[in-house]
Amino acid sequence: MQIEITLTALPSAEYSATDLGFLLHKHPDHLHTRGTSAGDVTIFFTEKSQERTTAVLHLDVDPVGLVRGKNQQSDGLLAQYVNDRPYVASSFLSVALARAFAQSMAGKSKDRQALADQALPFEVRIVPLALSGDLDLVERLFAPLGYTVTVQEDDYVVALQVRATIRLADMLNHLYVLIPVLDNFKHYYVSEEEIDKLLAKGEGWLADHPDKELITRRALKHRRSLMNLALARLEEGMTRENEDEETPKLKPEEQLEQPLRLHALRLDTVAEVLKQNKVSSVLDLGCGEGKLIARLIKERGIDRIVGVDPSVRTLEAAHRKLRLHQAGDAMASRISLQMGSLTYGDRRWQGFDAATLVEVIEHIEPHRLSALVLSLFADARPKIVVMTTPNREYNALFEGLKDGKLRHPDHRFEWTRAEFESWATGVAEEHGYSVSFAPVGPVDDTRGGPSQMAIFNQEGAQ
Repeated sequence: MQIEITLTALPSAEYSATDLGFLLHKHPDHLHTRGTSAGDVTIFFTEKSQERTTAVLHLDVDPVGLVRGKNQQSDGLLAQYVNDRPYVASSFLSVALARAFAQSMAGKSKDRQALADQALPFEVRIVPLALSGDLDLVERLFAPLGYTVTVQEDDYVVALQVRATIRLADMLNHLYVLIPVLDNFKHYYVSEEEIDKLLAKGEGWLADHPDKELITRRALKHRRSLMNLALARLEEGMTRENEDEETPKLKPEEQLEQPLRLHALRLDTVAEVLKQNKVSSVLDLGCGEGKLIARLIKERGIDRIVGVDPSVRTLEAAHRKLRLHQAGDAMASRISLQMGSLTYGDRRWQGFDAATLVEVIEHIEPHRLSALVLSLFADARPKIVVMTTPNREYNALFEGLKDGKLRHPDHRFEWTRAEFESWATGVAEEHGYSVSFAPVGPVDDTRGGPSQMAIFNQEGAQ
């Protein structure tokens, strides 16, 4: 099985098609071989000219090696040895693609970074490709991503050719995800870690794909629990990315609150609460770009901080702003960032002294708050939970905010003080916590503070 990648260039182009070697980190005059868990990979160039250059990734899978010494579920030994897995493009090819072109999939090129960031005219041919479904499925999956699709069929195996003017990294990530989806099979066990890989490779396109449910279902081997978790994280990631699109200009909420320095005040207040309670580990849910974490780093008593966010792009921004790539071993062991959904339980959340949700809950659909409560208060059970959310009563004091409007277009709701206190008290009573409330920001005698904070303490916790 193999993938053929061709870059073309017009005579007037400012680049040469031979730059494909730089983009793939492979010299066109050399034969590149390596062993992978999927099989032996060979990369070579069949065309090399200024106008057209083609690189081929050929994967040789050992059919006996696939099953030797393994107790796989099958219809018997014959079914294990006599099958099409070693010969058709499938999840084996995706694994090989990720290993052979890891830097290219990450969008990196040491010598041609400007080209790696640029949409270029690529052609890709995959032969032979296993297809589980009608030929229309190929069009459904690739056309929304901007590809022109050509398919040659022979029984249920096809030769696929797609063309698009696109970034190389985007194209490789599309192929990584969609090749196993077309086959409707993966050769390896799928767990929650596969969600992270799917969302990382699907960053920027999967959430908007009209067939995202089909893609997610097949990519996760029809495990409904994993599919639901992945779709929830896609939805939350879209929310976060929609907010990020407002930068560098201020977001609507920040424009309203800027004169009060409310965002900084909230973070300072929450950090002070954690300091007063002498916590040593903090789980920051909905960590965004790491602004609260940046404050907590300065506290010597806090030796473990984990930030969780559903958006890969936001976590990458947090990683840069916190300069974790420059961190030594001590800092790396102290701080980590995780992609995750806030409405599905995660065993990694357990064992923390404190959890924080700073202006997070209002971005969650009200009917899904119960799932957040179960994940956090019933399963993770930190000793302290610090939560802030806007006070809707205060909105009338913001100049330019019309009656009935929320501070941010992505807010699903904003609660009055009575609504927040009623909800939080019910949560505390049901899950063995006590709760206290405090305003955040300048307090109006009638309308209270612009933000409101709840501090949950687990009863009996030391």
